[in-house]
Amino acid sequence: MSEAIDLSEKFAAFSEHWRPKVAAQLNGQDVRLVKVQGVFPWHRHEDAEEMFLVWKGRFRVEFRDRTIELGPGQMVVVPRGVEHRTAADAEAEVIIFEPSEVVNTGDAAPSEFTAPAGVRV
Repeated sequence: MSEAIDLSEKFAAFSEHWRPKVAAQLNGQDVRLVKVQGVFPWHRHEDAEEMFLVWKGRFRVEFRDRTIELGPGQMVVVPRGVEHRTAADAEAEVIIFEPSEVVNTGDAAPSEFTAPAGVRV
């Protein structure tokens, strides 16, 4: 059954950084919400693209040859297999669309950044 999802309410429900929470699912994809601050490890997802949409704050996606800076209402799609890392100097809130089976740290070794699978908010 469909119902309205209040993103502000969902983001207010957690405080930890870098550990995405599932807000909704559709067509084998998760809509994940994440709070970020600092720098995430370099990694890649061999079999999936990732879309990052900034809800609040400033956020960047760094590639080996360039950096994309994003503000509220801006998004970027990272192609499958492309090494990248994400970062924010101050706390930002970001919406991620990616296949449900994707591990947030990709091919990087498990660490404190690795989110448990399927945690909902």
